[in-house]
Amino acid sequence: MKTKKILVSTIFASLIYVLFVSFTHNPKDEYEALQQKKWVAPASADKIVNPLKGDATAAASGKKTYKMLCFVCHGPKGKGDGMGGAGLTPKPTDLTTEEFQSQSDGAIFWKITEGRAPMASYKTSIPEKKRWELVNYLRTLQQ
Repeated sequence: MKTKKILVSTIFASLIYVLFVSFTHNPKDEYEALQQKKWVAPASADKIVNPLKGDATAAASGKKTYKMLCFVCHGPKGKGDGMGGAGLTPKPTDLTTEEFQSQSDGAIFWKITEGRAPMASYKTSIPEKKRWELVNYLRTLQQ
């Protein structure tokens, strides 16, 4: 009889614990907090040299790529206000800010290449030269 009481008590306590944890622990909050952290490229990305730096033709080509792939989330002027980004967490970056523009070309290239949810990786879908052209165009969005 004593064993049965201990067993019932243990099951009851376990049930209460599970219910308590399920109502107080929200993994979505942890996910959102993780996603809102500042996105920093690794230091090695700063060493990547832009082979098209200062090439106005490359920037013009990058603008075309931006309009095809980036515009929907980052908006027409790169402010992060595109219709596709409205429901995303984290929100698309404002590409015109000092914080974004102060990154090295290599860091921006790395972010385009690798991506981070909800932004896709463009490593295989955009050729390397086109990604550099995009970096050159993004430099023209400075405030």
